[in-house]
Amino acid sequence: MAKSASDSLPHIEVGLVCDTGTSFAGIHGLTDLFTYASELAAKRQSSRARAPVRITHWRLNDGDTDVLCTSDSSPGSPHKPAVLIIPGNARATQQALGASPLIPWLRRHHADGVVIAAVCGGVFLLAETGLLAGRQATTHWAFADDFSVRFPDVLMESDHMVIDYGDIVTAGGVLAWADLGLRLTERFLGPTIMLETARYMLVDPPGREQRYYSEFDPRTKHGDTAILKAQQWLWARRECPVSVSDIARYACLEPRTFLRRFVRATGMKPSEYQQRLRITRAREMLEFSQRRIDEIASTIGYDDPGRFRRVFRKFIGLTPSDYRRRFSRFGRNESFPFEGIASS
Repeated sequence: MAKSASDSLPHIEVGLVCDTGTSFAGIHGLTDLFTYASELAAKRQSSRARAPVRITHWRLNDGDTDVLCTSDSSPGSPHKPAVLIIPGNARATQQALGASPLIPWLRRHHADGVVIAAVCGGVFLLAETGLLAGRQATTHWAFADDFSVRFPDVLMESDHMVIDYGDIVTAGGVLAWADLGLRLTERFLGPTIMLETARYMLVDPPGREQRYYSEFDPRTKHGDTAILKAQQWLWARRECPVSVSDIARYACLEPRTFLRRFVRATGMKPSEYQQRLRITRAREMLEFSQRRIDEIASTIGYDDPGRFRRVFRKFIGLTPSDYRRRFSRFGRNESFPFEGIASS
C-alpha cells in the first residue's frame, strides 16, 4: 500500500518544561517557532499533509511530584518526546534546585535517549542533573561567573550562543531560545525548513555568537582593595596601554606581587585586561561615532590598524566594520561618509 504524504514526514514531539520561574517568552516563543516550522514542513509535502511536530508543555503534577503532566490534550500515541527543552529560568540562577523532582525526571528521560536542551537560566537547572559535568556549556554571559562558582565541573564557554553535544544542548541569553529552536529544527526537519522558519520569523539563522553582544564585566568583588584601586585607575586610562610596573607603582605593590594578585583577583593578566578595556572603548566609538576605523585604532593606542582588527575580532568575533554595520546607529545609513573606507 502506498504511503500518504503525511506518512512520509517524521513525527516528532518537542516537550517544553515549565517550572516556577520559567520565562514566558521562551515557552511561547518556542511553541510558535516549532509550530511555524511544522506547518512549513507540512506545506512543502502536500496541502493535506499533517504537521509533523507535536508540541507539549510539561508541568509538575500537584498530586505526584515525581510525575510531569502535559498541557497538550490532542489525541495520538503516548507522549514520547524526542527533546525536552528547559527555557530560561530566573529562579534557577538565584537558588539551588537540586531537590526538585525535575532533576531525577530529566535524568531518566536522558537515559531513555531523549535530548535535553536548556536556555539561559535553564542551564543552571540542567547542570543540577550532573549531565553537564566535564562538558562545555553556555548560558547568559552575565551569569557565567556565578555559574562557574556553582558548577566548577562544567566548562563554561559563554562566548557561544549554542553548544550542541547531540544528546545535550545549551543556549546563551534570554532570547537564545530562537537560536536553539532553529538548531533543533535543522536537526529534525532539515536545513531548508530551518532557513524558511528563520526567514518567516525575521531572525538570523544559527551562527551568531554571544560575544557579539556581551559587555566586558570585570571582577570587582574580590576583596583586594589595592587591585580594585588599580582597576579603577586603568578604566580612567583605557585609551592607552600602561606598563605593569606603572600599574604596580600606582597600587603601591612590587611588580611581581602585583601581577600575582591581579591575576588571582581578575582571572586574567594585566595585558589582556587592558586589551579588553580598549576594545570596549572601540565598540563605543564604532557604535556612536563616525570616526574611521584607522582613527579609532590610533585613539585607543594601536599604531598598527591591522593588529587592532585582529585583536578586535579575537575578542568580539566580528571585524570592526562588520560590528559597525550590525550595531552602529550610522552603520546602515546610506550617506555614511566612511563606509567605503572603514573596511576590515
